[in-house]
Amino acid sequence: MKLFDGIIFDVDGTLAETHELIFASFNHVAEKYLNKHLTNEEIVALFGPTEDVILKEWMKDNYESARKDYFDFYESKHAEMAEIFPGLIEAIRYIKEKKIPLGIFTGKGRDSATITLKSIGVYDQFDLILSGDDVAEYKPSPEGILKFIERYKLKPERVLMVGDTEHDVIASQGAGVKCALVLWDEYSRN
Repeated sequence: MKLFDGIIFDVDGTLAETHELIFASFNHVAEKYLNKHLTNEEIVALFGPTEDVILKEWMKDNYESARKDYFDFYESKHAEMAEIFPGLIEAIRYIKEKKIPLGIFTGKGRDSATITLKSIGVYDQFDLILSGDDVAEYKPSPEGILKFIERYKLKPERVLMVGDTEHDVIASQGAGVKCALVLWDEYSRN
């Protein structure tokens, strides 16, 4: 008997160490377009909406060029500044071998989620990828988890959400699923 009938992963801080890349990417455009450098804490305070929502609010008329610069930088620096946490490729392959539906629910926008998942070599392992662009309400809303449950017609108590933040825990509770909180990332521990 399987312990879970479906497993959902968050991305940043859960599957991959990406926070330094995110901080550098936001500062790349903040320095270029706003002439300022943000602390990591200031950038973390922006988390919730997708990168596009943040950039639209910041950049107004320069949004299109700032967006291009952000994602060009994010993609070009990904291999150098981000990596999958040890053991997760093997764990994901094991779950796939067991034919358990595997999902992503991340607050990242679709573009950055795709870049990250492809760069760390797991994009094609997931049956359903839900980003901040795919939900009306961002985490801690359970909307993405509920979409996964509905898509695969699962019982919530048979689903596991793997995340690294309080928002992942709250979203899991809201959806009635189990949550595994991972703290292998410095940002997550803080």
